[in-house]
Amino acid sequence: MPNPTIYFIRHGQTEWNAAGRFQGSKDIPLNDLGRGQAIRAGELLTDILAADSHHPERIPFVSSPLGRARQTMELVRGEVGVPPHGYELDDRLRELGFGHWEGSTLVEMQQSHPELYAERQVDKWGVPPPGGESYASATLRLRDWYDSLLQDTVAVSHGGSCRALMVALSVETPVNAADIYIEQGVVYVFRNGKVEKHS
Repeated sequence: MPNPTIYFIRHGQTEWNAAGRFQGSKDIPLNDLGRGQAIRAGELLTDILAADSHHPERIPFVSSPLGRARQTMELVRGEVGVPPHGYELDDRLRELGFGHWEGSTLVEMQQSHPELYAERQVDKWGVPPPGGESYASATLRLRDWYDSLLQDTVAVSHGGSCRALMVALSVETPVNAADIYIEQGVVYVFRNGKVEKHS
């Protein structure tokens, strides 16, 4: 069987995104712009699935359990014409845990833990936030999730999880992936060892 294709959507914008605050496991709802981005991603997904001969009612949809991802998923599903709640949750798609830095901006992180912040600037992939999770660890759970898939799948998740998936599937190196900006309101298609952004 060929490797499953992933149609990956990052959740829409929240007020914390807009303010540059790291959310991690905190549950912050979408703002107005974020809801619009989710609808836009749904419009894009409709066309992408049609081009790939997928019927939306026959392909699995799976979301991170965090509220901003679920809100996005329900808006996306409404847009592709299937009932909003007919999707699975998978904890392996949750966002990277930022521990004590959740709710902080980069400047506040640097002020609160200057030495650890400096270490993380050197090795963003391997050094976890204080009380949080490293990208290296997140990569293992994203790989575990991918290996459990039986068919092409639509996933709604997070920016950090998308970077981890890029490394788990050898699409990017850790050094490059750590600094990639993952956009909202677009669809990333992971297929055959590559990722393509549809916007």
